Amino acid sequence: MLRLWRATINTRNGLAFAIRSEQAVREELFALALSVPLAWLIGTTAMRCVELVAAVAFVLVVELLNTAIEKLADRLTTDHDPKIGQVKDMGSAAVGVALLMAGAFWLFALAERMGAI
Repeated sequence: MLRLWRATINTRNGLAFAIRSEQAVREELFALALSVPLAWLIGTTAMRCVELVAAVAFVLVVELLNTAIEKLADRLTTDHDPKIGQVKDMGSAAVGVALLMAGAFWLFALAERMGAI
């Protein structure tokens, strides 16, 4: 039980730090909060609503991992290192792919709601 409590505190601390230090995390949390009521308007089934919110939550998860990679890389060296730059670019690409996936889910659900599919 103590391990679970410590893990919960670590989660809270990590999320709080990410919120304080990263604008992208704040924007994605706002999008997540906005997605909950919008999903119930757009989704045609309860499962579709859950999928829409989960797609936005997935973007936040990838952004948190990308932020962790960037913070670690910045801690390793302040000098410009092309290899570290490539790693940071891959993290950004992961966020981009997650955003495209979420966008596709939402567009599909919107088309479904409008009867186009």
